[in-house]
Amino acid sequence: MRTQSTMNRDWIATAATLNSALPYLQRYDGATVVIKLGGHAMGSDEGMESFARDVTLMQQVGVNPVIVHGGGPQINQMLDRLEIKSEFVKGKRVTDAATVEVVEMVLSGRVNKRIVQAINAAGGKAVGLSGKDANLMVCNPTDPDLGFVGTPAEFNPDFLRTLHAAEIIPVIAPIGAGRNGETFNVNGDTAAGAIAASLKADRLLLLTDVSGVKNGAGEVVTELTPQQIREMTEDGTIAGGMIPKTETALDAIEHGVRAVVILDGRAPNACLLELYTEHGAGSLIRPPR
Repeated sequence: MRTQSTMNRDWIATAATLNSALPYLQRYDGATVVIKLGGHAMGSDEGMESFARDVTLMQQVGVNPVIVHGGGPQINQMLDRLEIKSEFVKGKRVTDAATVEVVEMVLSGRVNKRIVQAINAAGGKAVGLSGKDANLMVCNPTDPDLGFVGTPAEFNPDFLRTLHAAEIIPVIAPIGAGRNGETFNVNGDTAAGAIAASLKADRLLLLTDVSGVKNGAGEVVTELTPQQIREMTEDGTIAGGMIPKTETALDAIEHGVRAVVILDGRAPNACLLELYTEHGAGSLIRPPR
């Protein structure tokens, strides 16, 4: 049993946290927040449960969340099990007819439904989709040499707004519809950025396995402008796997997303820390005010 003094400390800390969050709760009331889920939160049952609770809470306090997920490791595992060998062109996987079937099966099936189930178990009301549903994301071929890899070109954001009006959380697999009945595999970050732009989202949160964009000294930079991102890329400070994420951020901002945050999905309650605390939880990228 807790003593009165312990109870007082716990309740005072909780009350102080809620009180300090009030301006941010008001700030994001009615806002659309697109979250790209990947990395640790998808591989751990505990991380998935925590993420699902965060998303459910966000909706409960007035946010309109949209989840876009990846699933590269799960795709690789299934390709190995089925003994389907992949070819690579310029370091990128060629998605042939056999591979795209596996990609759709894994992303729209196993991975998508796991996220939906977790959110529903947390008390939310989620529905699983892919870009093929309601022509949510129509794609053009990215490069003929890469096969069924698509670049998002047309969207149906009104469909997502209809789901939000019904208090349903969309969980979207990055599978795109072709104009001639094709199925396209779309990079998860690219899909999230494009969907966020189509919704003119207030925030795009890119959950990764790193703490954010780092400077030359290895320190996370908490706030950046698009121009600073370009300069850090040109001088090599931003390199490797961070380049496509920052490119996604710049493209999303250019097409109407108010701000993008690159943050560590391994951190407990990362989304809540970013939205509802003063210090945030990663690298915020937005135009200068």
